[in-house]
Amino acid sequence: MEYLIYVFCALAGILIGFFVGFLIRKKIAEAKIGSAEEEAKKLVEEAKTQAETQKKEVLLEAKEESLRLKNELEREIKDRRNEVSRLERRAASREEALERKMDQLEKKDETLNRKIKENDELKVKLEEIREQEFKKLEEIAGITAAEAKKELVQRIEDEVKHEAAQKIMEIEAQLKEEADEKAKNIISLAIQRCAADHVFETTVSVVPLPNDDMKGRIIGREGRNIRAIETLTGVDLIIDDTPEAITLSGFDPIRREVARIALEKLISDGRIHPARIEEMVEKARKEVDNSIKQAGEKAIFETGVHGINNELVKLLGRLKYRTSYGQNVLRHSIEVSLLSGMIADEIGADATLAKRAGLLHDIGKVLTQEVEGSHVQIGVDLAKKYKESKDVIHAIEAHHNDVEPRTVVAMIVQAADAISAARPGARREDLENYIKRLQKLEEIANSFPGVEKSYAIQAGREVRIMVKPNEVNDEQMVLIARDIVKKIEENLEYPGQIKINVIRESRATDYAK
Repeated sequence: MEYLIYVFCALAGILIGFFVGFLIRKKIAEAKIGSAEEEAKKLVEEAKTQAETQKKEVLLEAKEESLRLKNELEREIKDRRNEVSRLERRAASREEALERKMDQLEKKDETLNRKIKENDELKVKLEEIREQEFKKLEEIAGITAAEAKKELVQRIEDEVKHEAAQKIMEIEAQLKEEADEKAKNIISLAIQRCAADHVFETTVSVVPLPNDDMKGRIIGREGRNIRAIETLTGVDLIIDDTPEAITLSGFDPIRREVARIALEKLISDGRIHPARIEEMVEKARKEVDNSIKQAGEKAIFETGVHGINNELVKLLGRLKYRTSYGQNVLRHSIEVSLLSGMIADEIGADATLAKRAGLLHDIGKVLTQEVEGSHVQIGVDLAKKYKESKDVIHAIEAHHNDVEPRTVVAMIVQAADAISAARPGARREDLENYIKRLQKLEEIANSFPGVEKSYAIQAGREVRIMVKPNEVNDEQMVLIARDIVKKIEENLEYPGQIKINVIRESRATDYAK
C-alpha cells in the first residue's frame, strides 16, 4: 500500500514537473516571439528608410540625365538649323546661276535658229544654181546626166576588169611557180623515199604438178574429187592439155588462194579423196586466215600506225588478196600511208593522222563484193563502226572527191593516192577506156567558144589547146583555162592531175613575088 502511494506520488510529481516545465517554456517562447516581432518591425522600418533614400537618389540621377540629353538635343537642332540655312543659301545662289545660264542659252538658241534659217535659204539657192549648171553641162555635152553616169560606170568597170585579169594572171603565175617548185620537191622526195612493188591483177592461179598422172587422181573416179574441191572452195579447176599444170579460176582471190594451198597439200600428201580434200581445205582456210591477220599486222608495223581495232586489222589484211587495175590494194594502201606521212612532215601537218587516214582510205574495197555501194561509202561505214576519228572518216570520204575535202589531211591523202596510182607500171588500164578518156578530154576542150583545136598528149596528162587570137585575148585565156579545168573535174575521173595548156598566137603571112 505504501508502495502504491509512493508510485502515485512519483507520478504526480512527474506530471506537475511536466506542467510547470510547459508553462515555463511557453513564457520563454512568448518572450522570444515578442522580441522577434520588435526586431522585425525595426528591420522593416530601416528597409523603408533605405528604399526612400535610394528612390530619391535614382530620381535625382534621372533628372540629371534628362537635363543632359535635353541640352545635347537642343545643340544638335541648332547645328542642323545652321546647316539647313547654309544649304538654302547655296541652293539660292545656284538657282540664280542657272537662271543666268538659261538666259544665255535662250539667246544662243535664237542665234542658232537664225543661222539655220539662213543656211536653209542658202542651200535652196545653191540647189537652184546646181540645177542650172547641170542643164548647161547637158546642153554643152549633148547627153543627160544619167547617160554620162552610165558611160562613166561602164568605163570604170572595163578598166577594173582589165586590171583584175592582169592581176590574176600575175598572182597565178607567181603562185603557180612557187607552188610547182615546192610541190615537186615534196612529191619527188616522198616518191624517192617510198619504193613500192607492183603486182598485176589475175583471175587465175596455176598449180604445178609433179607429173600428168596426177591430173587423173585429182579428177577422181567419175570426177568426185574435182567436184569436191570445186564445191568446198568455190573455185573452178581447169584441167586441159597444159603439161604438168592445173589452172584455178575464180573472181575471189581469197578463195583461189585457199584452193591453191589445199591442192598443193593434197599433191604433196598423195592421198586424194573427198574426206582428205575437206580436211586440207579447212587447213588451207586457217592458213589463209592467219596469213590475212599477219598481213594486216605487218602493214600496221610497216607504217607505224597503232591503236587500230583488231577487226579492222583483219579487214586490212584481206586487202592483200585484192587488186585494182593490176595494183595490189594492200601495197597501195601502205604506199599511200607512207607518202601521206612524208608529205605531212614536209608541210608541218599531223603526220600520224595522215598515215592512219592513208592506210585506211581504201578499206571499203574489202567488202565491195559482199556489200552494195561504192568502196568509199563502205569504207566510211566501217570507219564509223570501229570508232575512227572524224578526220580519218572525212579523208576516206573525200579521197575520190565524193565530197569536197575540207582538211589538210584529206587533201594529202588525195594527193598520195593519185601519186601511188600514177606510178609508171603501177596500174593497167583497159585500152578502150583509155582511148575514151582521151577523146572526152578533147571534146570538153573543144566545147568552149574561141577554141580552134585541142590535143590530149602525154597519155592524157596534158591537154594542149589552141585558141583563135581574134576572138580570145590574153586576159580571157586565163578564164577559159579555169573553166575547162572545172568542167574536166566535174565530168571525168582520172588518176593524178591533168595540165591544161592554152596557147594563143597571131601570124601574119605574105608572099614575095
